[in-house]
This record gives sequence, C-alpha cells and structure tokens, in this order.
Amino acid sequence: MNITDQYRIRVQHCVGTIIDVHSAISETFKDEDFLMQFEDLEEEIGNLDMDLVSELDILMVEQATNTLLGELKGLFETGTYGMVYRQTVN
Repeated sequence: MNITDQYRIRVQHCVGTIIDVHSAISETFKDEDFLMQFEDLEEEIGNLDMDLVSELDILMVEQATNTLLGELKGLFETGTYGMVYRQTVN
C-alpha cells in the first residue's frame, strides 16, 4: 500500500469516527446539518489528491479528531450514551 492510500485511510477513519460518535449522541443533540456535512466530507475524501497531502496535514486531522473526542469523553463516561462500538474496532 502506498503512502497516499495510507493517508486516505487515516483521514477516512477520522471522519468515520466523528460520524459514529455523532450517531451515538444524535438523539440528544439533533443537528442533521452537522452530520450531513461530515457525510459529504466522507464522500469527498475519495476525490482528494493525496499527492498534495503531507504527513503533517494528516497529523493535524488526527489531532483535531482526538481533541474533539476528548471534549466528548465526559458525555460517554457518565454512561448516559452507552458505547459507540459494541467491540474494539482498532
């Protein structure tokens, strides 16, 4: 697998994780526009020219995803929302 394919997969995982977490809390925080924007982004990842993307770009996307997950961590620690995944994904 070449580096551009690896970059694409890493970005897809970040966006997919955000969509999954949003789906888990969507009953309380209904924001269809937010979800649609990430679903659109997920579709557009396939059109990105990953030759123009650097490791630093990918690290920034991963850091932003981790920061968002850190902000949402408290919601899940209370047990109110249950689990996002039934089993460990990665």
